[in-house]
Amino acid sequence: MKKLKQPTSLNCFACGKKNPFGLKLEWFNDYDNKQVEARFELDDNYCSYPGTVHGGIVATILDETSGRAIMLNNDFARLMVTLKMEVVYKQNTPTHTPLRAIGRVLRDGGSRAQVEGEIVLPDGTVCASCKSILFKIPEAVKAKWGPEADEWNRTTPSADEVNACGCCAEHRADKDSVQAK
Repeated sequence: MKKLKQPTSLNCFACGKKNPFGLKLEWFNDYDNKQVEARFELDDNYCSYPGTVHGGIVATILDETSGRAIMLNNDFARLMVTLKMEVVYKQNTPTHTPLRAIGRVLRDGGSRAQVEGEIVLPDGTVCASCKSILFKIPEAVKAKWGPEADEWNRTTPSADEVNACGCCAEHRADKDSVQAK
């Protein structure tokens, strides 16, 4: 099954394509496993100790990944903000190593959600994990998006792309909830 790519923005540190210092990560909906996923490898520009990704960068990736899990239902306008996040660092996250970030929804209460995330090594070992509480983005924050909103809308999959991804009916987006390109 094809995995559907989630939208990106311009200047977000995690996904912004125009941020010269950003991670430029991409997330995909994995409907078979009911999770979102990003695959990436970080170089020494993101390290703390030699060969180790900085814990703040690890937390950023977990925050973004777990937060994006709420959009697994293809309602990409449902992006939320983090109210609380607890990170557990299980071992060093290495630089120059293929990594996977995975996010899942634990509970969805509409305007609030509980999510989790983890960063995984190629052998399946979890380097770090998080549990977070998300909340609907305040309108005052949305009002400042400007060009960011335009980029988010431009990169949001169309209803045809959502339907073509082959995801099951329960995750298929209503054509009215997915903005066409």
